[in-house]
Amino acid sequence: MYKKRREPLELALLKSLNSRMELSDELKTKYLNQGKGWEGERKFDEHLRDLAPNSIVLNDLLLQSHQTTFQIDSLLIEGEALHLYEIKNYEGDFYYENDRFYKKNNKVEINNPITQLKRTEFLLRQLVHQLGYSITIIPHVVFINPEFILYQAPLHLPYIYPNQLNRYVKLLEKNRSQVKKQYALLAEKLIALHMEDSSYRRMPSYTYEELKKGILCEKCNSLFISTERAMIKCNVCGYTESLELAVLRSVKEFKLLFPERKITTKEIYDWCLISGGMRRIKRILDKHYRLIGIHQWAYYE
Repeated sequence: MYKKRREPLELALLKSLNSRMELSDELKTKYLNQGKGWEGERKFDEHLRDLAPNSIVLNDLLLQSHQTTFQIDSLLIEGEALHLYEIKNYEGDFYYENDRFYKKNNKVEINNPITQLKRTEFLLRQLVHQLGYSITIIPHVVFINPEFILYQAPLHLPYIYPNQLNRYVKLLEKNRSQVKKQYALLAEKLIALHMEDSSYRRMPSYTYEELKKGILCEKCNSLFISTERAMIKCNVCGYTESLELAVLRSVKEFKLLFPERKITTKEIYDWCLISGGMRRIKRILDKHYRLIGIHQWAYYE
């Protein structure tokens, strides 16, 4: 069993807005930090993916216990244990002193990952108990970035460093055992309890008129796109993609940014700004969406 990780809606929204308007310094920092965290989580997924056939890997769970919401980066159900992973994509030199975490270059204190891990472990244990299970929870903090170094960390802390990760996964593979049916049922219950993140709805206001129009490059998020027959090409990085896929991506982005607006041929044509007239847009929408209504009241869903 394997629950894939999806790009957080807030990150997807920030990515779009960053290319289409001028973000505040605070939001730019938030966007960069979230993007780096997402990149680190996907790197960790690559390490655990091969365990999935005989183990259960659940990524990106948003759960609630006693009206308290908590997030799990990754959860591995292996044998009779739950391995809980807090993933950090920190880069650079850090040091540990008196249970506190500091950046080495400027001695600025940052949140100790152990604090967050303990909170998540406590709430997960509560939830698992509510569901009627008793299972060992083994917590870990994974430092995924190869450019990360931590000085003075006590040996007893549940840290997995970049140069230990391959060895750690090989040890899991060597010692893994079949997951019991009762714990497979637990995994299904946790997936059923997963909540959609609504934090992106608290973003600052923006209007359709103030956003730059056009198709974003899937690779570099540039708006400098040229159309070549049934393909588009990024004029910044050279990435090419079929026009159909690019338009479908843009429709998805449009729905994320403006969930209250209806999808019409004219709306998507104005949003994408591609050459060749609205007929190209209409053919793509007809193929992938259902047309509701007729004439000027028609829209797609």
